[in-house]
Amino acid sequence: MKIADKTFNSRLLLGTGKFSSSQVMVEAVKASGSELVTLAMRRVNPNEKTDPIVTPLIEAGIQLLPNTSGARNAEEAVFAAKLAHSATGTRWVKLEIHPDPRYLMPDPIETLKATEQLVELGFHVMPYMHADPVLAKRLEEAGSAAVMPLAAPIGSNKGLLTRDFIQMIVEQANVPVVVDAGIGKPSDAMQAMEMGVDFVLVNTAIASAQNPVAMAACFKQAVITGRQAYEAGLGAQSSNATAVASSPLTDFLGASS
Repeated sequence: MKIADKTFNSRLLLGTGKFSSSQVMVEAVKASGSELVTLAMRRVNPNEKTDPIVTPLIEAGIQLLPNTSGARNAEEAVFAAKLAHSATGTRWVKLEIHPDPRYLMPDPIETLKATEQLVELGFHVMPYMHADPVLAKRLEEAGSAAVMPLAAPIGSNKGLLTRDFIQMIVEQANVPVVVDAGIGKPSDAMQAMEMGVDFVLVNTAIASAQNPVAMAACFKQAVITGRQAYEAGLGAQSSNATAVASSPLTDFLGASS
């Protein structure tokens, strides 16, 4: 599956925050099979030759997706993206603009504005957004490389609360759909993949698990299984179905009377 100009074998993206140590984070990323991880540039010291977060990820062959977490408007986000490019050389950016420090809800107006500016500057923009089908289409038209609707409030582990709206986005999108924020269990990730989303991004559910490395491996399997189920074609649901025995005994019983 491609995002922008790169092809990924894994449909699981990981965040790098909230882990107990850099070593646990790197081990969890490896166990997940993820090839793309996001990290906040405010956690990176660009003046250090080796960074305890960035260096082990690069050595493991993981592609970095800097994010603009902490930006409160488009101007700050564009500035953060430029800093990330200077520090890492990448023009990939996960666009996060959340003026509300309590719930970290993305600002749709500033997100669209920053996307337009960053695309013009040559960035591959992956905007974090509300599960709003109209906004998703506007971001796609602005040139975003993917759209990243939230499943539930960030860090909540509440699962697919916005399921119906994500389904609408999937049906209409011409760019990859990455479900971000709120995925709390491997079964949530599997359900998202069964809906036809292209990727899921998980952080808190893995980092806060009792065994993050083992949980990362569980998410890996869930994403693979969910995608395979989607490609196999799920049976249609019906609210008016009547029960019919798969192997009726009527003829057999009639013949014996």
